[in-house]
Amino acid sequence: MPDHSPAVTTGLTIRSVETVAVEVPMRFPLGTSAATVREAPLLLVDVLTDEGVVGRSYLFCYRRSGARALSALIEDAVEVVSGLRAAPVEIGAILVRRFALLGVAGLARMALAAIDGALWDAVAKAAGLPLATLLGAAPRALRAYNSSGLGLMVPKAAADEAEALLDRGFAAVKLRLGYPSLAEDLAVARAVRDRVPAGVEIFADYNQALGLQDALRRGHALAGEGIGWIEEPIRHDDLAGHARLVRDLTLPVQAGENFDGPGGMARALDAGACDLVMPDFARIGGVTGWMQASALAATHGVPMSSHLFPEVSAHLLAATPTAHWLEYVDWADPIQQDPLRIVDGHAVVPDRPGTGLAWDQAAVARFSIA
Repeated sequence: MPDHSPAVTTGLTIRSVETVAVEVPMRFPLGTSAATVREAPLLLVDVLTDEGVVGRSYLFCYRRSGARALSALIEDAVEVVSGLRAAPVEIGAILVRRFALLGVAGLARMALAAIDGALWDAVAKAAGLPLATLLGAAPRALRAYNSSGLGLMVPKAAADEAEALLDRGFAAVKLRLGYPSLAEDLAVARAVRDRVPAGVEIFADYNQALGLQDALRRGHALAGEGIGWIEEPIRHDDLAGHARLVRDLTLPVQAGENFDGPGGMARALDAGACDLVMPDFARIGGVTGWMQASALAATHGVPMSSHLFPEVSAHLLAATPTAHWLEYVDWADPIQQDPLRIVDGHAVVPDRPGTGLAWDQAAVARFSIA
């Protein structure tokens, strides 16, 4: 696949990496068809350079065991490139070759993405530029939907939470569906729609809960309920099934959080398996992988949103030709000095060097896990 990432030169030299695992209580516990999450397990990643510039990124690890495994992979990878120039695209190519026998997928891809993101942060800091500007864009306000909550719950609770998620001017929210019955899905969707103002967008995420026939049935039923898109109703790797949904449903089909690198996104687009895409910073391959994916989306004319990691995703969407929606979650806010600002429902990309990530060390110590 052609590399559409901007060429970057830097005088920085990679020295080492420091990782800290934290588990941050979530303001709104998130129940999905797969599990209920009450704390966000995050791995904070600092890549240190000989020149004193620190590049930062973080990963959402899903489980504590994921944080431990990712930490080990990241430390191993940085040992490989210690002493080399901090050029993210070149470093990524070296690490992909070195990890080829293990396989650059899953946890390995996430580990390399964290290093890539931290290196881009360091390079942008050294250049004195926001990451968005380094990528050829300008920091700007991006429309965002609040995805911090609205897990599986009874209709009234969902309506109450949807209303709470509209603070700071949000004009869109995402609810999780995939209840045992279609009637329950409809009851929740209608309760939320009845409670929020008419202009508020509502997106629905099934977290791969359904079989194809059930997804078709529920997708048709939701078409008249004011839902903006239906997200991963079936297994993410069932491209033929997703293509059938695209053909048969009037609701737009959203996919992408499980794309394994830009190649995974290319296969989905070639199969006609989605109307919309929303890559995940960690699974798509960090900043470098995102920029390759954004070129694919532009080529296909497909609107591209983000999945999680709103701090860095805001910079990336600013540089994405078909930018659509930023998915906002507040999970990393408690361990940051200056969390991403939301003004009138828009994420404000910070106009300062790098991505803007800076850890609140007291909070990190409070939430750290072994």
